[in-house]
Amino acid sequence: MKIMKIKKLQPECNLATVRDGRGGIFTFYPDKPVVEFNFQFINKGKIRGNHYHPEFDEYYLFTSGHGAVVTKSDDGKKEEFLYVSAGDCIYIPQGVPHVTYAITDIRYVTFLTKKWNDCKTPIVHEDLGMGMGSHSDPNYQGPK
Repeated sequence: MKIMKIKKLQPECNLATVRDGRGGIFTFYPDKPVVEFNFQFINKGKIRGNHYHPEFDEYYLFTSGHGAVVTKSDDGKKEEFLYVSAGDCIYIPQGVPHVTYAITDIRYVTFLTKKWNDCKTPIVHEDLGMGMGSHSDPNYQGPK
């Protein structure tokens, strides 16, 4: 069985932060340094994505909602997905096509390993078959 390139990260936790009754602190450790982060919204039934990033890796930390992050197998014949919800953190390597579909309204923070404005080609559009949404038009060239 082939392992999907997009993966969920498992946080570490000092359980004393749970036992003390105040909640908990869960820590994620990215493999590469993060240099930019963005707070994003996707409304229920909409998507964001249908693209890949040729110059950086991306991490998503979901703060609310439920959704599915979809990619395709290496041969492009099979859809692969991760169910995501609040507290999940996923890693998307550079060059891996992805689209996020919102089952409910979603809020999340994306972390980039290279600044968007420092990229010659920050995004390449690719239709992953999950519908139309922001950045889903393969002919989109960015704001004029």
